[in-house]
Amino acid sequence: MQLVIISGRSGSGKSIALQALEDLGFYAIDNMPAMLLGPLVDELQHGETPRSSVAVSIDARNLPGALERFPAMLAAVQERGIDCRVIYLTTDARVLLERYSSTRRRHPLTRDRDVTLAEAIEMEEIALEDIHDLADLVIDTTGLSVHDLRGRIAEQVAGRVSQQMTLTFESFGFKHGVPLDSDTVFDARCLPNPFWDRALRQFNGRDPEIIEFLENFDDVGAMADDITGWLERWLPVYQDSRRSYMTVAIGCTGGQHRSVYLAERLAQHFAKHYPDVKLRHRELGIQLTVEQNVREASTNSAEP
Repeated sequence: MQLVIISGRSGSGKSIALQALEDLGFYAIDNMPAMLLGPLVDELQHGETPRSSVAVSIDARNLPGALERFPAMLAAVQERGIDCRVIYLTTDARVLLERYSSTRRRHPLTRDRDVTLAEAIEMEEIALEDIHDLADLVIDTTGLSVHDLRGRIAEQVAGRVSQQMTLTFESFGFKHGVPLDSDTVFDARCLPNPFWDRALRQFNGRDPEIIEFLENFDDVGAMADDITGWLERWLPVYQDSRRSYMTVAIGCTGGQHRSVYLAERLAQHFAKHYPDVKLRHRELGIQLTVEQNVREASTNSAEP
């Protein structure tokens, strides 16, 4: 039996994630009381209509005492040999304030309490700390569209290859904030910046002009080699600890040139050793597999 628990901040896309899993064949239950997790597993495992793939949403609408006991209830389910994963969705608090203001919906924690929306968002984050800490995968939906989130759920949750770690290389700009779902962050801001060359500013790290510029500097190659060496040493250890996902984030100032180049270079290297390697360029709005990237690059190079 495969059990996926969706949790996270209200307004971060939990309903969309649950619907995506339901569309993929999961038996889905929204707003499930946490104390019913054990009885639900018993019924769906041994009842008249057993289910092999189940997704439930457990969030701050639960009673406070139930959320406090969630770690123990989760451990009890896992002791039965259930393939259980916790997916936590989060969004920047400022974005949540904008979403609630634009939709005019009430936050669940403001219904029976005399608190402001900002206070409710903070209270919810504290209430869900234990679930966040136990999450197998944290997805930051701040910059994701509905279609992007559904794709991430289908790809990283429902489509996960058993015992194979999904390795994602993500470029980003520090001035826009570090991705919340990154597991390891490397800083490329010390490298030569093509932005200061007006003839190169319009390009990004996927373009031949930027690649040629960066590869003229020994420090760029040295950093790429050092990151490669660190990952080659430690990725097997992460995988042995039953880590299913690993996001390696590479940041520069704006997320357009140096970080993009390094993420592309690292992804191409590790795709030779890992079966599921993906690329994500946050500031460029690009997400693709390494195979798609190679095909795209080949097409571009063939154009006159």
